[in-house]
Amino acid sequence: MNFQQLRSVREAVRQGYNLTVVAEVLHTSQPGVSRQIRELEDELGITLFERAGKRLTGLTAPGALVLPIVERLLLDAENLRRAAADFAGQDHGTLTIAATHSQARYALPPAVRDFSASHPGVELRLKQGTPQQVAELLLAGEADIGVATEALAGYPGLVALPCYQWTHSVIVPPTHPLADDARRQLTLTLARLAQFPVITYEPGYTGRSHIDEAFQRQGLAFKLVLSAMDADVIKTYVELGMGVGIIAAIAHDDQRDANLTAIDARHLFASNMTRLAVRRGSFLRGYVYDFISAFASPLTREVVDTARSEVSGSVFDI
Repeated sequence: MNFQQLRSVREAVRQGYNLTVVAEVLHTSQPGVSRQIRELEDELGITLFERAGKRLTGLTAPGALVLPIVERLLLDAENLRRAAADFAGQDHGTLTIAATHSQARYALPPAVRDFSASHPGVELRLKQGTPQQVAELLLAGEADIGVATEALAGYPGLVALPCYQWTHSVIVPPTHPLADDARRQLTLTLARLAQFPVITYEPGYTGRSHIDEAFQRQGLAFKLVLSAMDADVIKTYVELGMGVGIIAAIAHDDQRDANLTAIDARHLFASNMTRLAVRRGSFLRGYVYDFISAFASPLTREVVDTARSEVSGSVFDI
């Protein structure tokens, strides 16, 4: 038994049993992948995969039982490598952060700047995706830290820690009727907001669920003319006069967005929690803890380790 055999099994499942893709991921040949799997099956004395001819079509019952063990062995091997690297070179290595666009664009920059200044020997890699993709990158071991508002708390394989709460703002051009209402200090209501076409985030992004829930609770429908993954796109089309934007309050800057008026909407929509997640059971190098505390100062090493020791759930509330 060797790690290449274990990686072949794991990637076969991750890549939907497409051995051509598995071979590309593992930088080997398709016959080589097939051989590694067959040799492991022969050694274990069980068949791990269902087959149709030479194609893999799924896991057998023994394969489904063995897969978590394969994952754990590979995770332990990676943890061993990281532990050794941590002792050999505390401030040298790579830190991969997966985040949604909003987090990467508006929340992470100060922490990235400060961390880079204090850890010049650490290479930072930033991967962007949907909240679900952020979770999948963590679970696949392709990211050390994940940052998103939605989804992370729903994965048992992740430890998700609350970082900070934020609210939404409504943005409009300065000549818009809602901007005039704001200047007259009239309180914005959902009924008033529903009178205008809306531009906001796609479902699953940046607190969109709280936006939908607020209108539903009051029995109001709103006309959604455009949805997007990030606030920069939303602001662009609001400036074009296509509709009223609803974005994360952190995404608006008075100087940078001088062509837009922001109206506080915290009374309309429930607040949102940004969470930082790591893979359960993974070894965290010292500088990973440093970045976490740089991003969210309450998340000290002690707090993170306490959360990671919790077996019952994936969310640790502080």
